[in-house]
Amino acid sequence: MSDSIRTGCLVLEDGSAFEGRSFGFGASVCGEVVFNTGMVGYPEALTDPSYKGQILVFTYPLIGNYGVPGGHPQNGLSPLLESDRIHTSGLVVCGYSPHYSHWNASRSLADWLNEYQVPALEGIDTRALTKRLREKGTMLGKLLLSEEDLPFHNTNGENLVSLVSPNRPLLHKAGETRIIVIDCGCKHSIIRSLLDRKLTVLRVPWDYNFLEEDFDGVVISNGPGDPKMCSETVIHVQKAMERNYPIFGICLGHQILALAAGASTYKLKFGHRGQNQPCIELATNRCYITSQNHGYAVDIKTLPPDWRPWFTNGNDTTNEGIRHASRPFMSVQFHPEAAPGPVDTNSLFDEFLRML
Repeated sequence: MSDSIRTGCLVLEDGSAFEGRSFGFGASVCGEVVFNTGMVGYPEALTDPSYKGQILVFTYPLIGNYGVPGGHPQNGLSPLLESDRIHTSGLVVCGYSPHYSHWNASRSLADWLNEYQVPALEGIDTRALTKRLREKGTMLGKLLLSEEDLPFHNTNGENLVSLVSPNRPLLHKAGETRIIVIDCGCKHSIIRSLLDRKLTVLRVPWDYNFLEEDFDGVVISNGPGDPKMCSETVIHVQKAMERNYPIFGICLGHQILALAAGASTYKLKFGHRGQNQPCIELATNRCYITSQNHGYAVDIKTLPPDWRPWFTNGNDTTNEGIRHASRPFMSVQFHPEAAPGPVDTNSLFDEFLRML
């Protein structure tokens, strides 16, 4: 291979291959190949722990044109990113812009990818690739950037949450009311949304017995993989429900709350990833545009009688939210904190605040 222009290939488990040019780290990786339909927000997406173990394809054709933002941590949180590192296994784009322009940019996307040893390919027909993933469903894939081949690696049976959850509790002080956040791979914007409302946040590991702590309510965060791998989390949430603590689940947290209630979850054909997903609130028939990143959904037919569907997806009618008929438990499949994306549903944090 040429040192100046390194070539590479994305190979899917169905045997299809897409050749391109490398602009990230020069190593081969395996992962589940998924696509994101957002027009902006690649720094937030790449640092979202929910993408752990996945090779991310951006459908928007131009990526990298505004670089990567800088900024010093505030209250232990990145001010503009969703975690302190890139979590995707690899990146695939149609066109990469090495020349970036933004007042807050501190470096190029390529430099950032190299820092965290994340390979990336450009020059891929991402439209054809996305159509294949939509028609056949999410597939395993491998980014090959050297002569060495790799076997496909299926992470569906692995507990990916354990790889992105903190290994000890972390405290963020802001007010008298104290919230437990079960950090299954929590985006920093969720924490910031709670701190903005003067709530002190204790982030705990996914399997931590938080019931021995002093707290007023519980938020179950987003995270990667199959919610059924988080059996310890489900048990702790069930015990919090028995004590009638206010509970708010987001994304994976929505699925975990449903499991704790006795419902079931299933894997979607290709998931929802982007900032343009329409969700309809069933009680009002009002449509909200939401930011999403998930590959699993709640089977609404398995909900117990005292639970109600809350939101539904306007594209495929899958469930996007549930709430208890009389007790302070609610959850949504989309991301009310957005980051990136529309903030149509940010007021759900205020609704949680009223439940406390």
